[in-house]
Amino acid sequence: MNEAENAAIEKTAVAENTAPETQAPKKEDMVETPKAKNVEDAPPSQGNVTSGPEEDSAKTDAATSITEKKENAASEPVEKTAEIEPTTTESTTAQSKADKTENLDTAPLKKEGDTEEVLAEIDDENAEDAEDNDNKYRHEIPILDYHEMSMENLVGELQRLVRNEKVQAIKKHVDGIKHEFDQKFQEFIDGKKEEFIASGGSEIDFKYNSVTKRQYNEVYGDYREKRNQYYKSRENSLKDNLAKRLEIIEELKGLISVEEDVNTTYNTFRTLQQRWRNTGPIPRNQYNDVWRTYQHHIEMFYDFLNLNRELRDLDFKHNLEEKTKLVVRAEALADENDLGRAFRELQELHKIWKEEIGPVARNQREEIWERFSNATKALHNRRQEHQKVLDKKYEENLAQKKEIIAKIGALAENTSSNHKALQQQIKQLTDLREQFFKAGKVPQKENEATWKAFKDATRNFNHNKNAFYKSLKKEQQQNLDKKRELVASAKSLKDSEEWDSATQEFKRIQSDWKKIGHVPRKYSDAIWKEFKNACNHYFDRLHALKNSAQKEEEANFKKKTARLDELRKWVPSGDKETDLATIKATISEWKGFGRVPFKQKHIDQKFNKILDGIFKKIGVDKQESELLRYGNKIGRLASSQDQGRALGNERQYIRKKIGESKNEILQLENNLQFFKHASEDNPMVMEVVKNIERHKTSLETWKGKLKKLNIMENTLNRAAEEERDAEATSSEEE
Repeated sequence: MNEAENAAIEKTAVAENTAPETQAPKKEDMVETPKAKNVEDAPPSQGNVTSGPEEDSAKTDAATSITEKKENAASEPVEKTAEIEPTTTESTTAQSKADKTENLDTAPLKKEGDTEEVLAEIDDENAEDAEDNDNKYRHEIPILDYHEMSMENLVGELQRLVRNEKVQAIKKHVDGIKHEFDQKFQEFIDGKKEEFIASGGSEIDFKYNSVTKRQYNEVYGDYREKRNQYYKSRENSLKDNLAKRLEIIEELKGLISVEEDVNTTYNTFRTLQQRWRNTGPIPRNQYNDVWRTYQHHIEMFYDFLNLNRELRDLDFKHNLEEKTKLVVRAEALADENDLGRAFRELQELHKIWKEEIGPVARNQREEIWERFSNATKALHNRRQEHQKVLDKKYEENLAQKKEIIAKIGALAENTSSNHKALQQQIKQLTDLREQFFKAGKVPQKENEATWKAFKDATRNFNHNKNAFYKSLKKEQQQNLDKKRELVASAKSLKDSEEWDSATQEFKRIQSDWKKIGHVPRKYSDAIWKEFKNACNHYFDRLHALKNSAQKEEEANFKKKTARLDELRKWVPSGDKETDLATIKATISEWKGFGRVPFKQKHIDQKFNKILDGIFKKIGVDKQESELLRYGNKIGRLASSQDQGRALGNERQYIRKKIGESKNEILQLENNLQFFKHASEDNPMVMEVVKNIERHKTSLETWKGKLKKLNIMENTLNRAAEEERDAEATSSEEE
């Protein structure tokens, strides 16, 4: 900036100071400047409003009184005011914007575009925080990867934020959730609409009631209501604080024209500074302009203090010490691992630099600001490097998402014409969609295009899928007619007394039913219920007939009940072998009683429970007792109608349990190796050894059961062979 431009700023400021007093400064008084530098820290080579040291000395020597000095400071610029006539905000703004190397905000360091960017970002963040002290808490609330989350999870996260966080601190979070939810819900509802149309519905009749959407609307409505209440309650307070700050600026403007002792004026100045700091927040859109205007008049006062260098130099010295502390803190941030936290602290340091600390001596301004600016740029460079890493990752995510979109496109081009295969493709599409959302962020410039390509590919597949199912509608109608015929046949037979032929016919009808494909969804439940009722009616009758033997089962139940009463009173003889023979006979007798009614089957559990007590009394261990009872079970299996299948299933089950026991033992023995240096009385070692022994006992029990099962099968097989041999001998004799 040349001397003429400096003079213009001086003329503008002094002209404002000599203007008639008003209630608050006009818009023309607001000094708009770039956001990076401060005249207070301008180097001498730039040409400041203030005079050099020699000029200060000359003025001091020539002055005769404080009053005369003030008059001189105010009178000279007044004569020059007419030369520039800064009557509008535009003229003042144009002058300040023309000077890209000076600002009332920070020092006049030459700036690259990225430095302007980071300083502007800091200014904007500070302006937002300045509106409410609680705004800064937004930095502590993590912003999750909303793109990866389902609609239900998005609603849950929104609800958590609205309930637990301050409403003014979650705007970015809520905006991110809203963006992702709107996109995902639109995709979801488009798919439902296509399905509705494909099933024969009209687009104009389409309606879909989404519980998730309703919950989202409720929570988002709560957020908007809280937000509106908050800003409404803040509005008057912010306006009042703005008026107070503008009033302070007006009082600052008048300081250099007040005729009083300079010490008194300086004390008034310090009081105004303290009032400024104590004044509450103001609207964020006014924060930076108001602050720059305030700083401009602070500068004007310090220029006036050239008339009393002792006060000024003391203040400069104090300010240098405080700014040096800030610089040291800023430089230390280069070693901070958390870049987000480092930037937030740097933001706070800039705020303190601007709002709480005044200027320093001219010959130190450039040096101190350069250190502060370099620390700022160092952190900014780290952020840029980190951003490059993120950008690379975003590019990788973009490539991954394009690959996923290509796979969805391939599915859409090769949509199967087979229901089972198409269901597999639908599952593939679901998996690809999940992969897409989990792939992470892509470059911002590619975001909309990537999302559109994904939606188009998905929509194409759904369109082809729906077209296929639409073509099945005629076939499904034919299937419905076939099933109706089977329902009619089932109804005609449900009261038949020809049990053998009717049973076979019902089995054929049920088999044919399974072979028929899908029917229209709206008829599916009803026709199945109708068919099932007819079948159940017949088979309930059949089962009732088979239950004619119920009297015999009731008699068996009475026998078992009486035997239980006797068993409860039984007392061991003291001879284990004799008692064991008695118990075996009792088990055999119990098995011979036959079936009992289904609802009384619990009597077998009572029998086993009593046996457990008896076995314990006569000293039979659990394994032996279980094997004794197991003989009863395999006896029932051998007498079942489907003997071969029942015994085969039992064999498969036992072998499975043997394998599980072996695996458990192996795993526990491996675990025991980790305790090879531990003492045997270690509780953990003792517990592992105990478990190994328990599983070994269980293994022996299962092996014993398998042995008994093998013996039973061998016995049955020999009996069957003998029966076949007897039949063959009889045939030969005939």
